[in-house]
Amino acid sequence: MTSQVRGVQLARLLGQWHALPGRRRSPDYVALAAAVRGLLADARLPLGIRLPAERELAEALRISRTTVTAAYRELRETGHLASRRGAGSWTMLPGTHRVASTGLWTPLDDREMIDLGVAALAAPPQLVPAARAAAEDLPRYLGGAGYHPTGIIELREAVARGYTERGLATSPEQIMVTSGTQHALDLVLRLALSPGGAVLVESPTYPNALAALAARRARITTHGLSDDGWDADLLLGSLRQTRPKLAYVIPEFHNPTGHLMAADLRERLVGAAHAAGTDLVVDESFVDLPLDGTPLPPPVAVFDRHSRVISIGGMSKPYWGGLRIGWVRASAPQVQRLAAARVGVDMASPVLDQLVAVHLLTQAPTIVAARRAQLAAQRDALVAALADRLPEWRVTVPRGGVTLWAELDGPISSALARAAEEVGVRLAPGPRFGLDGTLERFLRLPFTLPATELVEAVGRLAAVRYDLDRAGRPQWREPSVIA
Repeated sequence: MTSQVRGVQLARLLGQWHALPGRRRSPDYVALAAAVRGLLADARLPLGIRLPAERELAEALRISRTTVTAAYRELRETGHLASRRGAGSWTMLPGTHRVASTGLWTPLDDREMIDLGVAALAAPPQLVPAARAAAEDLPRYLGGAGYHPTGIIELREAVARGYTERGLATSPEQIMVTSGTQHALDLVLRLALSPGGAVLVESPTYPNALAALAARRARITTHGLSDDGWDADLLLGSLRQTRPKLAYVIPEFHNPTGHLMAADLRERLVGAAHAAGTDLVVDESFVDLPLDGTPLPPPVAVFDRHSRVISIGGMSKPYWGGLRIGWVRASAPQVQRLAAARVGVDMASPVLDQLVAVHLLTQAPTIVAARRAQLAAQRDALVAALADRLPEWRVTVPRGGVTLWAELDGPISSALARAAEEVGVRLAPGPRFGLDGTLERFLRLPFTLPATELVEAVGRLAAVRYDLDRAGRPQWREPSVIA
């Protein structure tokens, strides 16, 4: 039976959906349809769910039924809604759409869009030669079944060597290769978190981590990051007070803020987690990307004496997102338990992809150095363009990673994202990085595209931001007071 969203529920999800003022003001029904499409794109509204009846939604939004009727008609015409007399209307996606690297559904012919929702680089030139070399190595594995739940030994040795070089002695038995960092997180959650378990996360944080936690029906609490990063007293106090089963942190060039956790806080965090009975999941996706010669503190797991720290990482950020290679670094017994849990999910990662990863890691110094130089130049171009065209926005220049976390001049992140889509710029608005629709004053801006595209995108955003104020401030309806 198809599930249904009630009118008051959809109204809460839609939030401030009204048409924006300016020269290109659209009718309310168009704005309402666009807002529903935005919910589908963000996966905040599931596919195949039945929408409320027109009259019910009109009452919940306090608008005319005619507006809702026209919006539903608009959604049917764009392929986002299917209706059958007597059965209602349910959400769908057009056949001409695909899943983009952000996880959002986008048109197949959307090639002119500047996509700032993606925080990942294009593939390095060394990828194709590495793939050819991997194909030549493949015959060594063809005599077996090809199932390696913890990963092929060459790759586990290479990853373990990387940890050891960072000051964390690691053996191949402590490494499990996964199909990307997100897959690593999912497997760890399956092992370490029972459905409904308590989890502490940063705010803001990585949206797909929130999605993975939601899939486990986790009870999520947050601790906020300031302009300077983590507030040690708040973070450690949250651990002591809530005593969650698990805490998820991104200490190296945090996504999305770019902050780097200091060494002393890392040590105190591990101690507080042990005292609270909390397992730490440390996402090291950006650890290879310090910029401007920034020195890195020791890995969080250096301070672990009780197998409380599970580190996850991968090759998506420094190498290529299309190479789905990630890993888990934990104690050897934990790795074996993860491998046993994995058998019920996907058995093992592709051998050929792992061989490609081995060849790329042998060239890591050359590849990563080039990536850092590229990112530093693109970051500086983006920062300069923002200072020139949008000086009211506040940005703390990160010392590594791939993203800026911009504080806007008003709570307009979602509205700006909808308007920017119309001028060919795709954004990931602030609320995607938090819970309950917060963070509307913030916007994540990755600097992974060429500098020319970043400058062009900022120019378009500046024009859109100017248009939002052309006809005065939008008149949002006041929220209901519930006492």
